[in-house]
Amino acid sequence: MENASAGMAEKPESMLEIRVELTDVEPKIWRQLEVHSSLTLDVVHRVLQTAFGWEDMHLHRFVAVDPFAPLGPVDGDIPETLQWLPRQDCAEPGDRPEEVLALAQLLALGGGGACYEYDFGDSWLHRLELVTQRPATDGTPPARVLDGARRGPLEDSGGFAGYEELLEALADPAHPDHAEHTEWVAEITGTDEPFDPAFLDIQAVNHALAAQVHTCN
Repeated sequence: MENASAGMAEKPESMLEIRVELTDVEPKIWRQLEVHSSLTLDVVHRVLQTAFGWEDMHLHRFVAVDPFAPLGPVDGDIPETLQWLPRQDCAEPGDRPEEVLALAQLLALGGGGACYEYDFGDSWLHRLELVTQRPATDGTPPARVLDGARRGPLEDSGGFAGYEELLEALADPAHPDHAEHTEWVAEITGTDEPFDPAFLDIQAVNHALAAQVHTCN
């Protein structure tokens, strides 16, 4: 799992505590992660997918700055925002392969922060913020969830606005879309159990991450 970039290979391994929060979402959906600094962004992508319960059904990208913040001109030109994508998806001049950049390097470019966008249609933007850094010790998992709040939104739920409407319909049996949305959620989740947006099983997530580490090694 630790496909470190060449630039990080000679540096001592460290553990990064990262807060990852979905932007523009209320109540907050977030994870506190501890990850090896040398994990490349393709691996971090898989960690984030597992941590938030995504199913890797859509495109994604990493950027060192908010991709939707307005950029001021530099020498009369608007600078191009670099973005890191899977190698096969790189097509524009500002595209870089995510497989060659370590998480620590991306955070350094962003002054301790970065962004991860998943599903360019629903546009789930995750803000990554470095909290602390410490030396790695033997036996420390390459990635684990320390804390968090609420389950990740369902795939293809229409971004925050669509997800909010979905939750409102599920919570109100008298809502005209209650039956339809309940059936859709059961199909997506594979269970008829009531959907609880506040549910988060950190132990199960870490078990899944440990299995992922085993697969990647």
